Amino acid sequence: EVQLQASGGGLVQPGGSLRLSCAASGFTFRSPDMGWFRQAPGKEREFVAAVSWGGGRAYYADSVKGRFIISRDNAKNTVYLQMNSLKPEDTAMYYCSALRQWPATPLPGSWGQGTLVTVSS
Repeated sequence: EVQLQASGGGLVQPGGSLRLSCAASGFTFRSPDMGWFRQAPGKEREFVAAVSWGGGRAYYADSVKGRFIISRDNAKNTVYLQMNSLKPEDTAMYYCSALRQWPATPLPGSWGQGTLVTVSS
């Protein structure tokens, strides 16, 4: 059973930074590409960023490009999302997922619990 637990969210002022973590278990973490997604209130879930299985390739949504950095540590079965220069429109529940197809197709059933990010002054 795939289990993913996101953490690190919170309340931050515009222009601030947060680092999200996603701990994975129940599958061979080294195998799949991984992604971060988010869902704002009243909106559909959207793709944020993806990292390849070895960590050597990354892909970002245009809305976060240049501000967010995705990375992974396969030894710790963890994927990270460093979020800088945060904007109010980044407010959302953030989720990680294994990817079925690069770069933005999540693997069904691999959603874990999300972590809430609120950007507000």
